[in-house]
Order: sequence, then C-alpha cells, then structure tokens
Amino acid sequence: MTTSRTDILEKVRRSLGVAPQRQQEDITKDFEAIARKYQQAGQLDPQSRLELFAERLRDYGAGVYACSGNNLSSTIATVLASRRIHRILVPPEIPASWLSSADIEFVPADDRLTYDEMDKMEGILTACSAAIALTGTILLRHSSTEGRRALTLVPDYHLCIVFENQVLETVPEALRRMEPFKTHPITTISGPSATSDIEMTRIKGVHGPRTLDVVLSKD
Repeated sequence: MTTSRTDILEKVRRSLGVAPQRQQEDITKDFEAIARKYQQAGQLDPQSRLELFAERLRDYGAGVYACSGNNLSSTIATVLASRRIHRILVPPEIPASWLSSADIEFVPADDRLTYDEMDKMEGILTACSAAIALTGTILLRHSSTEGRRALTLVPDYHLCIVFENQVLETVPEALRRMEPFKTHPITTISGPSATSDIEMTRIKGVHGPRTLDVVLSKD
C-alpha cells in the first residue's frame, strides 16, 4: 500500500473515530510478551502416559485395545469381528499388512465417494497424526492414511490406529508436533461423537461416529 493512500485512510479512520491500525511488529511483540506459565512439557514416564491416554479414552466411552506391531492386523480383525463389521472403508495408503483378514472387506475410500455412499458403509479405519494423553484426544491431519475429513465424520463407526510414539502428554507438545501441518485441516477427536440437549439427555453420533475404537500399538 502506498504511503499517500495509507495517510488518506488513516485520516478517514480518525474522522470516524476508528482507532489506527497497529503495526505488525507491535502485535508480534505483544504476542511474545504473553505469560505462558501453563505446563508445556510432559512429566510422566512413557508407560504412565499411555495408561493415562487409555483411561481418558475409556472415560469417553471409546473401546481401547493394546497390541504389538506384529499382531496389529489380527487385532484389527478381532476388534471388527467384535463389532460385527464385515465391510469397512480404508484410506488409499493404509498399509496392506494391516488388512489381512479374509472375513472383512476393506473398501478403498477415494474422493469419488458421495456422502450417501459413506453413510451406508459400516465404518472407517484410519491412522492418526498424534494423540494427547491428558485430554484423551486424537489428532488427524487427513493424510493419505487418515482419509479426508468427511470420511471420519459421516460413517457411524471409526477404528483408529494410534502408535505409542504418537502419544504426547500435553496439548502444547501436540501443537508443536502438528506445527508443520498448521495449514492443513485438523480434526480433533475426544471419544465418540456426542452431545447433550437442554434436558441433558446425552445423544451419540450427532456430528461424527457414534462408536470409536482405538488400537494402541507398539512401534
């Protein structure tokens, strides 16, 4: 913006009683001066952190299953069988080694799927980008292993694979982990979708999956 134009606009603002625009440098300085005395780093040992994450998920009503990397596919099959799910969507780059069950049809989820087609599926299987133990939250940046946002909102069931090294203790740690993807759409999941009406009647599946299962896998 030219200096003359800036001067004219500032005069107009003053005549209208509008406060002058602040310089970006001043805004940056004010932001840096904000006191940040809240906890920014985890204090738990790895096992306690994982136990806290699992406890938070169960508090929300999510199913939690632990496994090693070697039996991830069999655990996925067991969880889906327990939910009587035989046909489930999977994002395009979910590892084939996860999908070894002959009793389940894993349907590739591409951009051509309509909302109605998603709604008719039994569920979605995804990976994640990070998780927060303190809040029991899973973070998705909708990569090729996590699926586009609609895939994790429309189907009634979501099975999410979380690796132990993705679980961070605090929100600030998770935000730093997600910093490289700050321009991506980020979805946060804290248990199955649920809300309460004015009479405090809890209703599940209003704005996302009614049922959430999490497989917590060793690296």
